[in-house]
Amino acid sequence: MKDLLLTVDVGNTNTVLGVYRGTELLDHFRLESRRGMTTDEAMVLVGQLMHHKGYDARDLGAAVVGSVVPQLTTVFADVCSRALGHAALVVGPGTRTGMPILVDNPKEVGADRIVNAIAAYAIYKGPCIVVDFGTATTFDVVNAKGQYMGGVIVPGIGISADALFARAAKLPRVEIVQPPSVIGRTTVQAIQSGLVYGYVGLVDGLCTRLREAMGVPDAPVCATGGLASLIGGESACIGDVLEFLTLDGLRMVWERNRDE
Repeated sequence: MKDLLLTVDVGNTNTVLGVYRGTELLDHFRLESRRGMTTDEAMVLVGQLMHHKGYDARDLGAAVVGSVVPQLTTVFADVCSRALGHAALVVGPGTRTGMPILVDNPKEVGADRIVNAIAAYAIYKGPCIVVDFGTATTFDVVNAKGQYMGGVIVPGIGISADALFARAAKLPRVEIVQPPSVIGRTTVQAIQSGLVYGYVGLVDGLCTRLREAMGVPDAPVCATGGLASLIGGESACIGDVLEFLTLDGLRMVWERNRDE
């Protein structure tokens, strides 16, 4: 029975795939977003991951792809189309999202940011902020009318850590984890404190300014992405950590386009 939906979130570092039956996320898989990957390679990887979890391409009825990596958009769209026997929905300019994009050039906004905003608005049903801890850390703002207002982009935590290691000869590469204290007693702990608590301060400072700009001082803030739990647990502004927000947003966009 072809009742499963495959959602594909192609990010700069990782590609995350989700398998849905209706609104229920049954499973998810993660693989590296390697720029030189061919359709044949991706087909094998996706097939192996699904087979490992007990799924078969014959169970898929539809697929939706959201990508911020142009080199891989076509690759994963082709993978889905081959598996389905018909075209997958690729989220992009012209896709019906149900959310007005109130920025100067809507084509510049990544698909992940739009679907995150859609999923967050569906949860809060009012003005809200989404913080996505990916390769870049993005902040996206939705107003009370469910309109996408824009946001903020800053270098991600991993990028900052890599830059510090590359540019400071005596500083080691460290694991990004919470240190035992904000006052680092070793060089490693000092770096970890700067990365973790520095980003907590960045997140809370920006969210406070965004709330002021929105005129909604208590606008809910949710976080998603790889380090959302780490930073969200220390943040005074982040109220919810939603691991699968992007996949849920892709599912919602597919539902809004399923009759086309």
